[in-house]
Amino acid sequence: MDLHLFVKGLILGFAIAAPVGPIGVLCIRRSLAEGQRAGFATGLGAATADALYGCVAAFGLTAVSAFLVQQRFWLGLVGGVFLCYLGIRTFLASPAENAEVPVRGSLIGAYLSTFALTITNPMTILSFVAVFAGLGLVGSTSYVDACGLVLGVFIGSGLWWLLLSSGAAMLRGKVGPSLMAIVNRVSGVIIFALGVYSLIGLWK
Repeated sequence: MDLHLFVKGLILGFAIAAPVGPIGVLCIRRSLAEGQRAGFATGLGAATADALYGCVAAFGLTAVSAFLVQQRFWLGLVGGVFLCYLGIRTFLASPAENAEVPVRGSLIGAYLSTFALTITNPMTILSFVAVFAGLGLVGSTSYVDACGLVLGVFIGSGLWWLLLSSGAAMLRGKVGPSLMAIVNRVSGVIIFALGVYSLIGLWK
């Protein structure tokens, strides 16, 4: 396995995950409300989707990428509606009485929700294809090196979510029920607004 490709994948995964969008808002909110594990599980869902799209780009699977791009309207529609749903659910969520007591939530649910959000975003595959093509990586590497590249993307993305969820969870004990209620309302509005924006963009 080419170590340089692995490092490139690591950097790419971290860089693509780092901009704070709806997944970042969800990660922060869940880390505050449910603890670091819930926040990290949220991020890992996005990291897994990033790795899958990285596979498509790294292995030069043009038929798959073309199909996903052709279905971008329906994928975007599902993703936008799901974002709106998560926004409403977050807005209506009741804060725990004691922020230091872990909230029992489904880590699998947290993981799957962000996996679904990321996998239904057609811009993700376009981003990977564009970046990989710009670096001359599309279809030009061996299977072993391509696997190393994708592994780097997953670890790099996962590292960002680990840092973000850990940082947010450090503030958990300082966030009381009243402040957590505000966090829920603000997060819900942001996520819902991003969902609406995503849906409007489908008709542009």
